Amino acid sequence: MAPAPAAADPEPGMQYASCAASDGCALAFQTSLPVGPGATVLDARYAACVLLLHGFSGSSAYFARNCAALADDHWVVAPDMRGHGNSGRSRGGYHVARLAADLRTLVGFLRASCPSDDGQGAGEEGGGGKLQIVGVGCSIGAAVLWTYVELFGSADFSGFVFVDQAPLQDRSPFGDWDESRAHLGCYDEATMQAAQRAWIYDPGATHAELVRSCLGYRFAPDPSTDDISDEAWRADEEFFVSISKRCDQVWLARLLADHTRYDHREAIEDIAVPTLVMAGRRTGCFPLEGMKETVRRVETSRPGGARMSVFDSGHWLFYEEPERFNREVVEFVDSCTT
Repeated sequence: MAPAPAAADPEPGMQYASCAASDGCALAFQTSLPVGPGATVLDARYAACVLLLHGFSGSSAYFARNCAALADDHWVVAPDMRGHGNSGRSRGGYHVARLAADLRTLVGFLRASCPSDDGQGAGEEGGGGKLQIVGVGCSIGAAVLWTYVELFGSADFSGFVFVDQAPLQDRSPFGDWDESRAHLGCYDEATMQAAQRAWIYDPGATHAELVRSCLGYRFAPDPSTDDISDEAWRADEEFFVSISKRCDQVWLARLLADHTRYDHREAIEDIAVPTLVMAGRRTGCFPLEGMKETVRRVETSRPGGARMSVFDSGHWLFYEEPERFNREVVEFVDSCTT
């Protein structure tokens, strides 16, 4: 195991804590409430946890505009996935399933540490205690939650929010999954290998291109509505690039190969809790039709169990439209947990 780079500071009102994965890798996370001995049963916010999962090459720092607002009435936990942010680095582990197993460890740790829970931890049929968790998965964070459902079921969660991610990145002959649904830039073996080479050999340009494709006002500018100064967009680029630079670029490239091929469509049909899909109209990652597939798949077994909300921004809609994102997440969490 390799240590993480120099630790980043938590967001205002948040604090860092950690637990150990099954292989010993340190899993860091930001929390709005104390865990362990510092926890108090007197705080009603422990009853409902908003679990924010960042995207590829990101960290919990992505949610700088969300944590404080969401923490007003809820417990907010934002992990740094293995290989990202303040979490540990491992030689292997560049698989979505490994990240899902890490999340399983974190869910058990939160249940055992929460004063409002029964301390049973996450089990095959769910923790069974008072703590209710709503998973909010952004980009690869959504893929981690879908893999969690495939491996462990959905009973550990009271609801899911999936943010700007289609259930399969690659184009596929199965289910007519073509350019109308697959990822716009990384969708087959050739484009995936090109992306891997870019992450490894030209990370600076790749980080900047990631920002251009993920911020709606950069990917699809709208002069009639966008009011972003050059200074502001440079600050945004520096913010996201600085987060991506903390990752091991070779490890990321190997994770990308697993992520882009992983087909989650059938697993989504096993979701048995309320689901909200958020998508950016100006995303540079997926067509809206691809993201609608999550709603369709949930409703094959649970009619009325999913709905979609389309934002006027890009892939990082939680950053571009934080007030709307925060409001809709709070409304959804309350509908799932009260």
